[in-house]
Amino acid sequence: MNLENRLKSAIRDVNDFPKPGIVFKDITPILEDAQLCADINEELLAPFKNEKIDAVIGVESRGFFFGMLMAQKLGVPFIPVRKAGKLPYKTIAHSYDLEYGSATVEMHIETLKPGWRVIIHDDLLATGGTAGAAAALTLKQNAEIAGFSFLVGLNFLHGKEKLLPYATDIKCLIEY
Repeated sequence: MNLENRLKSAIRDVNDFPKPGIVFKDITPILEDAQLCADINEELLAPFKNEKIDAVIGVESRGFFFGMLMAQKLGVPFIPVRKAGKLPYKTIAHSYDLEYGSATVEMHIETLKPGWRVIIHDDLLATGGTAGAAAALTLKQNAEIAGFSFLVGLNFLHGKEKLLPYATDIKCLIEY
């Protein structure tokens, strides 16, 4: 079975979460399969294998699962982007709208060096608001965006279009 089919078999749909009308794509069953996780990590990094990458940004919270693995494989820092108020040191913030409300995310200041090329990773691309906010934080620290990586893309929400001003390399392993 190819990777796309393995992923689709592992991802669980949860109806009406986090609110009525939303079908949540639960990736946690993927974490029960070590070989699938290794294969996912290789595929997420494939578009960047010939590029200089200085850090991987993982978006809270499910973006941490594979973002950290990607950073370790590349031998570069892992930079968390978290919901407002969750990071203990000085931060920069960016507010945005998402498919079921609004939010603010933060990153520690001075975690990215000017000119660094980064991959921004999250588990799911919906409207692009969260990944776009992470991109805005990256640019505020004068770093560059090499591209975006996601396990799942929800094409009907057109998130890729929102991210194109930041980078054209936008990889979703599976799309709905």
